[in-house]
Amino acid sequence: MTAGRPEYVDVVAVRDDRSAPAGQTTVVRLLGLLPAHWPCRPEVRADRIRLRIALDAATDPHTVSRAVSRALADSGLRGWSRDRD
Repeated sequence: MTAGRPEYVDVVAVRDDRSAPAGQTTVVRLLGLLPAHWPCRPEVRADRIRLRIALDAATDPHTVSRAVSRALADSGLRGWSRDRD
């Protein structure tokens, strides 16, 4: 890691639609749409998922953010969105 570069990125998704599947199901789908080589520690609640994705020298935080946004656009994850707070 270079000085000032984070060691991980936290990405939070929230359930916007009560009819969408709960976090315990959604996290499996979400992780399946992300690169398998990214070390990730999920924290899951019914209405909130936090992914702590570890960065290495070759992984840019913006790449992670874009990949998660693309994954959440998948129709299987309808009713979930990024928490931008």
